[in-house]
Amino acid sequence: MTERKPRVSDFESWADRQIREAEERGDFRDLPGFGKPLAGVDRPYDADWWIKEKMRREKISFLPPTLALRKEAEDALTAAVAARTEEEARRIVHEINDKIAASLRRPPPGPPLGLVPFDIDDVLAARQEKRGDGLS
Repeated sequence: MTERKPRVSDFESWADRQIREAEERGDFRDLPGFGKPLAGVDRPYDADWWIKEKMRREKISFLPPTLALRKEAEDALTAAVAARTEEEARRIVHEINDKIAASLRRPPPGPPLGLVPFDIDDVLAARQEKRGDGLS
């Protein structure tokens, strides 16, 4: 659609004609999602839907750095307790502790971090208790 709307033409009729001609040429037949319902049509309208969808697809966090680190620490603790081996649990805890320590040395912008590095022995004890077998 490279042609411009003629000055004498009504905009609506010009746009309708462009769409009708494209449909007749079959330009819309091979589009992804053709013939399928629109995703999210039943949800309430959100003016920022496209931003949120783009951030979800790109896996971009919209949390301030300190809150993102809190969430990452929570996820790391859960992963360490559920780890298959003690070595894997230790690796997970050491990685998140390094990030927490770096953040304590240079606080990022945002709310206070409110975290301290995890005690590896406490995490391993919680892991063994969850497993219930006392094995490493």
